[in-house]
This record gives sequence, structure tokens and C-alpha cells, in this order.
Amino acid sequence: MAGFSFDDVLATVVTATIETFKSYMNIDLLSGEVEKKIDTLGSDVTGIVGIGGDRVGYIIIAANRSTARLVAQQMLMADDPDDNDISDAIGELANNIAGAVKTNHSVCGNVALGLPLIVAGQLRAITEPSQSDDPSISVQCKGVAIPFMTLDGSVSMKVMVYM
Repeated sequence: MAGFSFDDVLATVVTATIETFKSYMNIDLLSGEVEKKIDTLGSDVTGIVGIGGDRVGYIIIAANRSTARLVAQQMLMADDPDDNDISDAIGELANNIAGAVKTNHSVCGNVALGLPLIVAGQLRAITEPSQSDDPSISVQCKGVAIPFMTLDGSVSMKVMVYM
């Protein structure tokens, strides 16, 4: 589909992420410089939402344990979220960001969303299949990672866009 570029998609994802954190958790996020080469994403909890339609790919939220816990506390209003609460919150966060991209930012065209998938462990990009017994999750990647953080550092995460 002509008329929108990958840079347009990135700007849309940045806006959707910042708006989602502000509206659901009253947290002001800042976005960092786009990382065009993705190596290992340091994450303890990862939420993945597939996108199909005019754009095909994934929106992936990679968060460390403390950020994932804070997201669960804020989104679920839970003082002491357990692992299931944390997984649910990260899945809901990924779904909300992808949903905001779909609904509010028409620059991405006509898209449909898959159900969120939540995984534990680090995410690393690969160029060739691994032959080792490395327990990390590997994805073929032609995307970018966008770091997000709060001024005080209480939230630090990456959103990977693969489209």
C-alpha cells in the first residue's frame, strides 16, 4: 500500500505507546533513539501481538521484571501482583498498544490484530538457526527496537516493531 512509510509506522507506534501509558497508568514515557540493529532484548517478560492486513508483522513489548511488575500494579490496581497478573498485564499492554495503532493511527492502513502471546525470557534476533541449547527465544528480525523510559528510570522497556 503506497502512501505510508516504515518511519510513519514507527512514529505511530511511539505515539501509541506514550498515549497508552498515559491514559491507562498516568505514567509519562519518553522514547529513545530507534535501534535499527536488534540484538538481544534484555527482558524478563515479553508480550507479542501479530498484525495482518496492509501491514504484516509484530509489535513486541520487552520489559524487565521490575517494569512488568509496575505495569501490573498500575493496570490491575494490585499491590502484590503474582506471575499470572504480570503476564496478563504485559499481554494487555501489548494488546492496547497494537490496538491504538490499529484504531487511532490510520497511517498504518487496514490491519487486524492477533491475540497477545506472553513469553518469559530474553528475546534475541537471529540471522541463522541456533545449534546450541540456548534457552532464549529467537525471532527472525527485520525490525527495530524503540527504548522507552520514565525520567526517574522506574519504567524501562523496549517496543520492537517488525513489519
